[in-house]
Amino acid sequence: MKNSSARILVINCGSSSLKFEVFAMPERKSLGRGQVERIGKDDGHLEQCSVNGVIDRTEPIADHSAAVQLMLEALVDPKNGILHDLSEITGVGHRVVHGGEKYSQSVRIDEKVATAIEECIELAPLHNPVNLTGIQRSQEALPGVPQVAVFDTAFHQTLAPSAFLYGLPREFYDKYKIRRYGFHGTSHRYVAGEATRFMKRHPDNTNLIVCHLGNGASITAISSGKSVDTSMGFTPLEGLVMGTRSGDIDPAILFYLTERGYTERELNTILNKKSGLLGLSGISNDLRDIEAAAEAGNKNAIEALEVYAHKIRHYIGAYAANIVRTDILVFTGGIGQFGTRMRERICTRLENLGFVIDHRKNLENGSSAGIISKEYSPTAIVVMPTNEELQIAIDTYELL
Repeated sequence: MKNSSARILVINCGSSSLKFEVFAMPERKSLGRGQVERIGKDDGHLEQCSVNGVIDRTEPIADHSAAVQLMLEALVDPKNGILHDLSEITGVGHRVVHGGEKYSQSVRIDEKVATAIEECIELAPLHNPVNLTGIQRSQEALPGVPQVAVFDTAFHQTLAPSAFLYGLPREFYDKYKIRRYGFHGTSHRYVAGEATRFMKRHPDNTNLIVCHLGNGASITAISSGKSVDTSMGFTPLEGLVMGTRSGDIDPAILFYLTERGYTERELNTILNKKSGLLGLSGISNDLRDIEAAAEAGNKNAIEALEVYAHKIRHYIGAYAANIVRTDILVFTGGIGQFGTRMRERICTRLENLGFVIDHRKNLENGSSAGIISKEYSPTAIVVMPTNEELQIAIDTYELL
């Protein structure tokens, strides 16, 4: 039986950061949040905000274990803490990047789950190790408190083989599990649910295309509440042009560059950290900077914006064809929610597919949840803020 009232701590360990938030459930009320950044540096930084005040500390933070300890101290800070005591925590929900093919939903963490997360380290070498550290340190600090893993990949485990298999020798999948896994699953699942409710529809009779657009970006086609296709693949590098990631390219380009002296390490860095909007524009990975440069007439900035929008339209069109009927097109993520001009740029040439944006509504809506399509548009176009932390808290509460 669910607790009538619970305090859920949500932990999201990134490669060099840790985000956390505490929710009162089932009210879904945030009691406070914080983040630890520059982990592994001498100028590590913690910031925590709640109704009780703000904590802002800069000090060396050796690793993620130290970051978890710093977080726990901040949570119960006598003056500005979110909680009076750690014993108030009813459950802990952890964002885990990769669950492989083992998990299609969130699960309570036991030895078997921890082992599965460890086995997926080779698929997510930057994230799964620190996700595991966050879990282990939380278990030590909060003995007996249920811990839940919410996997980025889980939502996409409903993809059919036709959507997740690559055109490679079958043995690569059988032996190495090389396939499309997809990411941002927690965000896509949350936003799809919220958009469906917002439009007063039932999930079983609703098809959506969700565009999660930020520094990392992906698009997912959702039918009857299930992911049926998604743009990120074996890794988060595939798919859309992103802030610093290339997205789809001809793989033979890598062989061509290797022949010209580029090393494997250099190419990995180029594709993940020096490409995308940053690489195309030569200015920034921040959409706002590029739009400002484009307005000033910078040719590279203008082309970067056009390439970004073109690739998104490419996927929207493909998914609209595959799911036959699209009821809702959703924009979320930092760019999807706040990029008013980018939303217009993307939708302007999609009218023939039934996506008719209302330019006035789009401008007036800004970043709020709302409909930005014409009343006569066959497909509703909706802006919907994402909240992965809340979805993790919901999953954790449901599993208590």
